[in-house]
Amino acid sequence: MTAETSQTLDRGLRVLKLLADSDHGLTVTELSLRLGVNRTVVYRLLATLEQHALVRRDIGGRARVGLGVLRLGRQVHPLVREAALPALRSLAEDVGATAHLTLVDGAEALAVAVVEPSWTDYHVAYRAGFRHPLDRGAAGRAILAARRGEVDQPGYALTHGELEAGASGAAAPLLGVTGIEGSVGVVLLSDTVPERVGPRVMEAAKEVADALR
Repeated sequence: MTAETSQTLDRGLRVLKLLADSDHGLTVTELSLRLGVNRTVVYRLLATLEQHALVRRDIGGRARVGLGVLRLGRQVHPLVREAALPALRSLAEDVGATAHLTLVDGAEALAVAVVEPSWTDYHVAYRAGFRHPLDRGAAGRAILAARRGEVDQPGYALTHGELEAGASGAAAPLLGVTGIEGSVGVVLLSDTVPERVGPRVMEAAKEVADALR
């Protein structure tokens, strides 16, 4: 039996998805054509979404995603963090290095979950909330490689000294998770990354992706 759904809510969500996929916003006419509804319906949908700050309209009348979406997005991080922690703990203990989950936040990479190993004499101190450019560090480079479709070989990114002197990083992107762009990685106090670490990071990234689906 098919569950009953709200046509209006469905259209509103479709508006948000269309706007999220547009770099320059959409006009009422463009939204009307893509939704297959008349302009009056689109005006009503936009007015309702604007009241909740989920949509804004610029001077030219083009609709764009509003700042209210960011407030909703912040609430996603704790849920993502909770789902990722088991895989991160296992990774940190297995490799003996600080493990992290990093998500895209604008033009930056943001560490949203960090787990340090319990048995090592020393390891890299890395905190949740740490930000860095996407084109620096293994976490960001893995994400950019996924964007370019370059994750087949070897499937992970390795860096040394880009974010912290004397530290090396390995990270693999999260793949197949709708609406989330990120990576799982480790930071080691080492000049090189042991051969087994890259594949192990890929395995952890798959575990996190599976938990988030």
